[in-house]
Amino acid sequence: MDSVSSETRQRERLTGEIRESLQELGNQLSLLNHHVALHAGLKDVDLDCLDLISRHGPLSPSALARRAGLHPATVTGIIDRLQRDGWVIRERTPETTDRRAVAVRALRERDPELLHLYAGLNAAVDHLCDDYPEAELDLIAAFLRRATHAGRAATDELAEDD
Repeated sequence: MDSVSSETRQRERLTGEIRESLQELGNQLSLLNHHVALHAGLKDVDLDCLDLISRHGPLSPSALARRAGLHPATVTGIIDRLQRDGWVIRERTPETTDRRAVAVRALRERDPELLHLYAGLNAAVDHLCDDYPEAELDLIAAFLRRATHAGRAATDELAEDD
């Protein structure tokens, strides 16, 4: 019984450390993204939306608003700024009968600018990964995918209450 409670306490301690580390990682990435946005001449929310468009796009403005958890009018202003500054383009959506329908697509020729700003983090992560065998990297990658999914689910749940 004593070993079970000791194992339980150890597991709870480690799980707490993981949650705390994920929170700190989120904070550090938020700060990094803030500085990347400043260097790129973007607002933080613009960089967030550009990332969503790059990862999941092309997106309609309403789909972007849903993914970002923002009001559609706010997203219109963000898209206007991103388009004005050459980060995205609005394109007609040919597969729809609504001639007003547009999709927002990231302009890939701007990717090197952002990659340069993230180069320090990318190099550090590459260096960290050098210390792990492939099987452990696979485990870490799976954990991070699952943690991301859990974060997305928690965000969606809170967004339903808004």
